[in-house]
Amino acid sequence: MNIRPKHLVEGDTVGIVALGGPFAMEYLPEKLALLESLGLKVKFGETVTLSGKYLAGTDDERLNDLHNMFRDPEVKAIFNLRGGYGAARILDRIDYQLLTENPKIFWGFSDVTCFHVAFQEYSDLVTFHGPMLSSVGASELSDISKRMFQQLFTPFEIQYDENLTPLKTLIPGSVRGEITGGNLTRLVNTLGTKFEVDVKGKIVLLEDIGESMEAIDSMLNQLRLSRKLQEAAGFVIGNFTDINGGTLEEVWTLVEEYLKPLGKPAVAGFMIGHCEPNIAIPLGVEAILDADLRVLRILPGVEY
Repeated sequence: MNIRPKHLVEGDTVGIVALGGPFAMEYLPEKLALLESLGLKVKFGETVTLSGKYLAGTDDERLNDLHNMFRDPEVKAIFNLRGGYGAARILDRIDYQLLTENPKIFWGFSDVTCFHVAFQEYSDLVTFHGPMLSSVGASELSDISKRMFQQLFTPFEIQYDENLTPLKTLIPGSVRGEITGGNLTRLVNTLGTKFEVDVKGKIVLLEDIGESMEAIDSMLNQLRLSRKLQEAAGFVIGNFTDINGGTLEEVWTLVEEYLKPLGKPAVAGFMIGHCEPNIAIPLGVEAILDADLRVLRILPGVEY
């Protein structure tokens, strides 16, 4: 069973890091408004002010920032400022024992998927798939998305059904298992490495942005050939945004084409990923996916 971090209380200090791409500092104040409204104090990692061609500083600087945030007893949670690219470059140098001994809330998505997968595998740590701070300006984040931050303060079971957004059953059935996954591209990037995503008996979340139909097809086929689709227990299809040469409904049809022969329960239409609202969920905890009723229930991600 994975380790749930302690829940937050008002007045706690949280760390902000840029472990992938750099961020334009002039936009930072408005992005911190949400955390401040939650009564949290903020501590910036050194990477927040760093920039390069497409990364926030060097690999050493991003690695040290990650380690320092987990070492710092004052920091109770770590929020990723933005995604982009860069997580996978430091995976093989992370002190995973440090993370296990200092479990903390770790929040982000997209490129952060690499960290989600590695932290669950090598640190047994529950993490959170939620909006980056680069997308949480007061004028951009919906009330639904904002409410999802409350799961970090008061542990509650998440029930995602059609009261939130319309859902579509791709493959019927019901399944229980640990939920994992994230960005499709980054999951496929792990294949053939030490950090290959473990999906055996698990419910797998898939989402992506800016990919062509051919690329999505190719990545699903790669998961099929590597037997990841066969090993999984069920599928939560999050949002696919800015699809090149296709529509969201065509992506669902493509996913159904790959999953139908396997008979694994699958539901599409979840607003999880590069979208608004972007419903935040914990990864590495038990969940129930009922494709017949179109309901996803997920246990709390923090300790009571």
